[in-house]
Amino acid sequence: MKLVAGITLWTAAALSPLAQTPGPDGVQKDHAFTTTVSQTHAYRYLQFLPKGYTEDPARRWPLILFLHGAGEHGTNVWLASVHGPPKIVRTKPEFPFIVVSPQCPPGSRWDAEPLRQLLNHVEASLRVDKSRVYLTGLSMGGYGTWSLGLRHPDRFAAIAPICGGGERIDVMLGSRSRTEPFKSLPIWVFHGAKDTVVPLSESERMVEAVRQAGNTRVKLTVYPEAQHDSWTETYDNPALYEWFFSHRR
Repeated sequence: MKLVAGITLWTAAALSPLAQTPGPDGVQKDHAFTTTVSQTHAYRYLQFLPKGYTEDPARRWPLILFLHGAGEHGTNVWLASVHGPPKIVRTKPEFPFIVVSPQCPPGSRWDAEPLRQLLNHVEASLRVDKSRVYLTGLSMGGYGTWSLGLRHPDRFAAIAPICGGGERIDVMLGSRSRTEPFKSLPIWVFHGAKDTVVPLSESERMVEAVRQAGNTRVKLTVYPEAQHDSWTETYDNPALYEWFFSHRR
């Protein structure tokens, strides 16, 4: 594993009141202003390069972007390797994906825009096969997976949210602004039936919303006896990675 630091920046425009315009109803007046909103997002992340990465400079590799859960917030980036792919690669150097696992800073949650910028950085700095970029996360990271995946369905070959949920607005925006990538995005959702932290209904309503919006490539796996930890069985199952490999963008 390699530890790398990354910074993203996004801005909007300058506080400037505009002239009011009389309203047609004679009661209300039209006002407008613009403002600058600038935020710096700093992520530390774990980076795993598969065995053989340095041997063939022309070869492009599939990438998994992994988003951890709320329990791994902090300033110790190695907490991001407690679960999921960054845990698996500790003992499997032959794991055939580049794995990038950012850590969410204390007091924050996953934000789709800086994550998109991080993905841009990774794709520019590593030999990534852009047709085989996969997104997955658990719990809070499951929410982040739904958000980033549905807002930017054109960036991923497939996504796998685990015990998470999301906002219907992300479904609406994704289906309207990127119709074909949204409808063709493979989504495999996992959840425990006995989850009391994030209820199963959170995944069910997202799956139903995505289906109603026109995506027929979404499926839901429910573990009848699992509680919140539905990720261990999921990430230990080779079928997930075979499913990832079967999809290209």
